[in-house]
Amino acid sequence: MKLIKVGAASLNQIPLDWDHNTKNIIDVIERAKAENISILCLPEMCISGYGCEDAFLSLNTINKSREMAEIIAEHTDKKIVVSLGLPFYHEGAIYNAVCLIANRKILGYVFKQNLAGDGIHYEPRWFKEWPKGKWSFDNDESYGDLIFNVGDVRIGFEICEDAWTADRPGSRLAAMAVDVILNPSASHFAFGKHEIRKRLVAEGSRAFGCAYIYSNLLGNESGRVIYDGDCMIASEGKILTYGKRLSFQDNTLTSAVIDIDQNRINRARTVSYRPNHDSEDMPWESPKMRFNFPEITETAKCDSELPWELNDPELKMEEFTRAEGLGLWDYMRKSKSTGFVVSLSGGCDSAVVACLVRKMIHEALMELRGPQFLKKIEYSGIKKFPVFDKLLTCVYQESSNSSQTTSHAAEIVATNLKARFIRFNITPIIISYETMISEALQMHLTWENNDIALQNIQARVRAPGVWMIANIKNALLLATSNRSEAAVGYATMDGDTCGGLSPIAGIDKAFLINWLHWMQGKEMDFLSCVINQKPTAELRPAEQEQTDEKDLMPYPILDAIEKAMIRDKKSPVETFLSIKMSTNIDNDILRDYVIKFVRLWSRNQWKRERYAPSFHLDDENLDPKTWCRYPILSSGCEVEIRELIEYVKTLSDISQSS
Repeated sequence: MKLIKVGAASLNQIPLDWDHNTKNIIDVIERAKAENISILCLPEMCISGYGCEDAFLSLNTINKSREMAEIIAEHTDKKIVVSLGLPFYHEGAIYNAVCLIANRKILGYVFKQNLAGDGIHYEPRWFKEWPKGKWSFDNDESYGDLIFNVGDVRIGFEICEDAWTADRPGSRLAAMAVDVILNPSASHFAFGKHEIRKRLVAEGSRAFGCAYIYSNLLGNESGRVIYDGDCMIASEGKILTYGKRLSFQDNTLTSAVIDIDQNRINRARTVSYRPNHDSEDMPWESPKMRFNFPEITETAKCDSELPWELNDPELKMEEFTRAEGLGLWDYMRKSKSTGFVVSLSGGCDSAVVACLVRKMIHEALMELRGPQFLKKIEYSGIKKFPVFDKLLTCVYQESSNSSQTTSHAAEIVATNLKARFIRFNITPIIISYETMISEALQMHLTWENNDIALQNIQARVRAPGVWMIANIKNALLLATSNRSEAAVGYATMDGDTCGGLSPIAGIDKAFLINWLHWMQGKEMDFLSCVINQKPTAELRPAEQEQTDEKDLMPYPILDAIEKAMIRDKKSPVETFLSIKMSTNIDNDILRDYVIKFVRLWSRNQWKRERYAPSFHLDDENLDPKTWCRYPILSSGCEVEIRELIEYVKTLSDISQSS
């Protein structure tokens, strides 16, 4: 029986922050050494940071990464082997690389074979894929498709995307009798993705007859993408341990004890196993390195998990809350901002944003405790508790069209969240603009003739004051637009879209309303003052009874059209049919909704291009920077609209004739 203690670490890194990243890596290596971990897997691109973008094309980034790897190697000894991710220049190209270090030296570099180039990933822009079965040598160092023999334990790699492809490198590693596969990853958070990773890791360990160690980045690394720090270790087809996801710590460490001999004998007695050491596309095995694995007598253990990871039917709500909280926390710290400012309208969206900030502060306090929490934000000058009113400021800006309902709701929400609450009246400023423009154009402005202009000036007048408060407080102004609004441009540019960060721009209205209901049931009874309202912009006089759904269409229909057309890439006719199959809505009404959506979507791409950065949480995001590209100028699908009109007319004719 050959027992080895192995570990996987998550790291909250910052692109190009050599001091922080190196210290964080060394800290977790020292922790692993103290726990007698012999093999430690660290995340993909952990030295440079994964989100360096075009800085990967800078030789300074390449050289600094190599320099840091050599410094980190000095912190290893004859008792621990560590993988490090970094960009690497080799023979005229840049590669997404991992090096293995032990006994104060770099043993070699493995290059990624399958680059992530879809969705939010653009790796082919910076890196080249390394061909399987190829390797090279230079100055006594080895590069390419390698496995390492360390103390008679064979170690191989699948680097993130490598494990998500049909032709996984693990198949060839298994044929080379690899004992341990390390998977350093930068796999972005998405709802339900943890379950997919579990299957990949567990199945990898079963099919390849080895131990499988998976480590992922942690936190909001570079602005838009959140990493959950997912770490897991599997052996014999079973997950031995999970790490804590979405932690507020700089790093987490997960460990387990694996039985190398048991995996070997299980693989040997598998009839379908075919060893292969001669094929041209096999990895090259480095010379055996002397290494004395410490004697282990303990059995495998399972680290504690977050309680909401265990088949919780409310998992998506919990994941949303925690992912948003970690995203906000890191954005605040890494931008050196002193909290957040929210223009609180008294409605759903701004209430969600304010509640998310409150939950973020609470969760960080619970995990980091007092001194560690304050140390994380020592740049802010905040030195004592309480901190809620210092880190969250809510502003209600009323006009002549504001109601007592929203005014009361805004104050209730801010008070219960323990935020600082500010109220001011913007009516005089609105009147001054209307008067100035009326005189300049020599015309009388009316709601009948100038509806959009009169609505928009109110939204835009709210921007300067709240921006000024954010500037004075050195805080981040949060925009409060949601994905349903972004899809149809139901937002005033430089008005309700203003802000440095738009945390819910990737989430639809229906989910946000459900989340408020969920939060109300869990711990925030006061949210009934928001939930019981009909969503409204409150930009028209009260007698016009303005509501969002009256201006647009019912949100469930809007979201269904968006999913069909934008996510699933259906034509207007196909969209009509897919929704018609699940609802009894009148054909003409549904046709008009689809046409309205198509036209609003097409003409408002310029707005989506200008939204503040938003968090990527699922495959329905509309952010053109990371997910959903669309031309700013287009035909507006006029041909497709005519086809839809004709199709519905045909349905009507058939119905009448029958």
